[in-house]
Amino acid sequence: MAWCLRPRWWLSLLLGLILAWGLSHSRGLANSHQDQQITLPPLQTHPVPPTLQAWSKPLPTSPGPGTPTPDYFDQVKQTEVGYLIWSQFPIQVYIQPPDSPTAQAWIAAAQQAVQEWQAYLPLKLSSYPTTADITIQANRPSHRSGERVRSAETFYELYIDPQDHLAHRCQVIVRPTQAPKYVLAALRHELGHALGIWGHSPLNSDALYFAQVADPPPISARDIQTLIRIYQQPTRLGWSIPVSSRKIIEKTHQ
Repeated sequence: MAWCLRPRWWLSLLLGLILAWGLSHSRGLANSHQDQQITLPPLQTHPVPPTLQAWSKPLPTSPGPGTPTPDYFDQVKQTEVGYLIWSQFPIQVYIQPPDSPTAQAWIAAAQQAVQEWQAYLPLKLSSYPTTADITIQANRPSHRSGERVRSAETFYELYIDPQDHLAHRCQVIVRPTQAPKYVLAALRHELGHALGIWGHSPLNSDALYFAQVADPPPISARDIQTLIRIYQQPTRLGWSIPVSSRKIIEKTHQ
């Protein structure tokens, strides 16, 4: 999906997942039309991507006591626009080259994380940050007084695309000064958030487990079953802004 260089309207919603790994927090919602009433699209469902439709795994029909549930969908948070679902594919991913002695190893880890998720959703590496849906950056996550230090975080931003659809893009930030296996685990975990799993698993056998573990797991069946459940849900993303709101936007930018 190609994004315009200067979106006509930004909602600027920044919502981070505290990853050491931790819980999510919101930096709030701001837009340039605070004195205007902008109507968002109604909640609607998109077709489930074929790559997810094609994935299947035998699931227990009646899990016994102590048997893990097939997914952790109940841990995924809805946002004000519904679930964070991509509807235009392939999803463009830009890996920002880090300025560090371990740059090549970090880029290789980011590429591997993209490749792992590529089996379930169409992803494409982009050479241009301005056309990226997801940007991956090697940096130190933000820190606030009283919070524990995070190893990674993910933000999303909402805006209106050139076709007057409500759209979003994500930024993934992973601290590069970690052991290589933890860098890869953090990248794998954060990409899961950026692809739609806006929450954490309570089981340490899942890539989206809420904390770092000594032996980081690969993407699990529960991770994918959760992703499938998410893509079956309604969202406001990818749908047209109502005509009345388009007129407000056009008037503001005259």
